[in-house]
Amino acid sequence: MTLLHIKGLSVAIGESPIVRGIHLRVSKGQIIAITGESGSGKSITALAVMGLLPQRARAWGQIGLGGRDLLRLSERQMCAIRGNAVGMVFQEPMTALNPVKSIGDQVAETIRVHARLSRRASLARAQETLARVGLPADQIPPSRFPHELSGGQRQRVVIAMAIAHRPQLLIADEPTTALDVATQAQILTLLEGLVQEYGMGMLMITHDLAVVAQMAHGIAIMRRGEIVEHGPPAVLFANMRHPYTRALFAASAYKMARSLAPSPRPQAPPLLQLREVLCRYPLPRLGLFGRRRYHTAVDGVSFDLHPGERVGLVGASGCGKSTLTRAILGLEVLYGGQITAFGQKVAPNMPADLRRAMQVVFQDPYSSFNPRHSVGRIVAEPFHLLPAPPTGERRTAAVAQVLEAVGLHAADAACFIHAFSGGQRQRIAIARALILRPKLVVFDEAVSALDVSIRAKILDLIASLGQSYRLAYLFISHDLSVVRSVTDRVIVMKEGRVVEQGKTEQVFTDPRHAYTRALIAAAPSLSYPSQGSHPSQGSHSSQGSHPSQGSHSSLSQAVGAEAPGSPQAGQ
Repeated sequence: MTLLHIKGLSVAIGESPIVRGIHLRVSKGQIIAITGESGSGKSITALAVMGLLPQRARAWGQIGLGGRDLLRLSERQMCAIRGNAVGMVFQEPMTALNPVKSIGDQVAETIRVHARLSRRASLARAQETLARVGLPADQIPPSRFPHELSGGQRQRVVIAMAIAHRPQLLIADEPTTALDVATQAQILTLLEGLVQEYGMGMLMITHDLAVVAQMAHGIAIMRRGEIVEHGPPAVLFANMRHPYTRALFAASAYKMARSLAPSPRPQAPPLLQLREVLCRYPLPRLGLFGRRRYHTAVDGVSFDLHPGERVGLVGASGCGKSTLTRAILGLEVLYGGQITAFGQKVAPNMPADLRRAMQVVFQDPYSSFNPRHSVGRIVAEPFHLLPAPPTGERRTAAVAQVLEAVGLHAADAACFIHAFSGGQRQRIAIARALILRPKLVVFDEAVSALDVSIRAKILDLIASLGQSYRLAYLFISHDLSVVRSVTDRVIVMKEGRVVEQGKTEQVFTDPRHAYTRALIAAAPSLSYPSQGSHPSQGSHSSQGSHPSQGSHSSLSQAVGAEAPGSPQAGQ
């Protein structure tokens, strides 16, 4: 039974065509994935189904759901469909959640609007829904707020909001992009189980073929607003005719060549030293005269980082990676131990010259930018650390140079951050970190939201800078394939402690700790089921040869030069 039938969908913003002639079907109990590069039109297609296109956008064609064409409905009619017949899991849970409302109230809101239940009854059903997505009340009370949850837990709340009223169709827009491999596997298993349990159809938007290769019944490959090829995974991967599909497959195969040349051997004194670092967070007292309690986020971590060395830090969500990052940057008060960088003690009040030498690229670029500032002002922000910041033409030239170095245009300095895609925002964040030419950069999930081709370009950029300026970095990532390809040494954290560390290839090929083995096993790979194992409805296959397993650079060669500097309305 077909739930969603898209026929000839096209979308334009102003005079610019974004999506052209999309045809797609999603049936009951079926998972259909749309994948492609950033800016290919994946998210715009999903937003068109939800009736959430930008104000200046025009859409035509047909979007059939339950016998009605959604493009012909009024905004009031669409309000009755959103959250009722169609639920959506957005890409960034922190921006999709209200920071001043409890998670129970936010899930109950959808139920109250569509089921017209009392507040008590809505909260009771919300609690049941939260428990269904893995947030039982005895562990995660519905009274908690989004900032009190980990990234994976917030994603589960967003899923609970989307399924609270048992929709016929669930749209998931990059639901696992910023999650570690263990949490990602849990979320994908959860989504697949919900589709089977509730008999929903699901349209999944993703830039990573490996994420959906084993769970999707059909995959549509989008490029520049068009579907260039589609079919069930086994048929699609065995008979790829379009060069873009073959290149995307090769780039997603998690067999990336090492992007960086071997770093210098650590003969020089370490530029960063951690010794028995201890970080805690105070917890509420149990009673008026109860003892002060603490949650230990980082417990006795020690390691060195030498000039030119690239070190990876991996672990599941909540293991203490981000807390340790803030401590290294002097943004966290230590309860024990010591951190020194460039011979100076790292602390919240450390001098400006030490801050200049260490920069950071945060996980979520949008939340680390002031949306009222231009890109030029955002990128030039670190200049305040200089004793004599450049002004006028020197400042403009410096911003233009670093923007072009990360694949953007000098003219983008005049634009605002909302005009850029997620991948372009990451480029801007990296430009801001690199503008002072630091010696140490901390990359906190810096490429987690990027599609495979742009990720490869960013890693190549990091490689070039590292070799030219002996740039050292601490690379924090949930993507084990990236960590394996760009680091010399890897550190594995679990529950605030280091459980294993060593040379990257040695740890990946011969992991000693059970937790490390579990992380590696949970990482998605582009192995796909044999032909015929997934049901196919309305899909086709093409005749052709199986792609060779190339490096990540093959994708950009296949699709030609992108227009990285122009704002993308696509994803």
